[in-house]
Amino acid sequence: MIIKETKIEGCFIIEPQVFKDKRGYFLESYNQATFNKALELDIKFVQDNESQSSKGVLRGLHYQLGKYAQAKLVRVIKGRVLDVVVDLRPNSSTFGEHISVELSEANKTQFFVPRGFAHGFLVLEDDTIFSYKCDNFYNKASEVGIIYNDEDLAIDWKYSKQELTISEKDLILPNFKNAQL
Repeated sequence: MIIKETKIEGCFIIEPQVFKDKRGYFLESYNQATFNKALELDIKFVQDNESQSSKGVLRGLHYQLGKYAQAKLVRVIKGRVLDVVVDLRPNSSTFGEHISVELSEANKTQFFVPRGFAHGFLVLEDDTIFSYKCDNFYNKASEVGIIYNDEDLAIDWKYSKQELTISEKDLILPNFKNAQL
């Protein structure tokens, strides 16, 4: 696998080795020993999640507070997304900055997001299947978020507001300045 650092410390783009032949392809999507050695971490994922969405669906920006914070390893099984994370670590030199990565069925790229980040994604193709591992169990009471179109964050989602499908819950999230950290 190829590990690429991003402009935000702790976030990594991971390109797995893909073996292709006339039958199709094979890749090892996750190996705990290889992953931890390559990233110099000791992560133990405890929960896998998967969602299916239509083009234009925007999910996020979500995160969990305190002892329920989650590191995530995200990827797309089918389709394509614009994946976005925002650094919420108060002592980080990149606090309040965001990065976006296109993840797709074609590029098979994965994105590692450490604890302390808000996460969201925009679906770029119909019938997209998004999958992610978490290193902590989901806790509904600690889930919070930031509104996707926060002026201070200025995230370019590449779509107009009219092209987006967003849940009622995500439309009433606070802005970055008023977010719980």
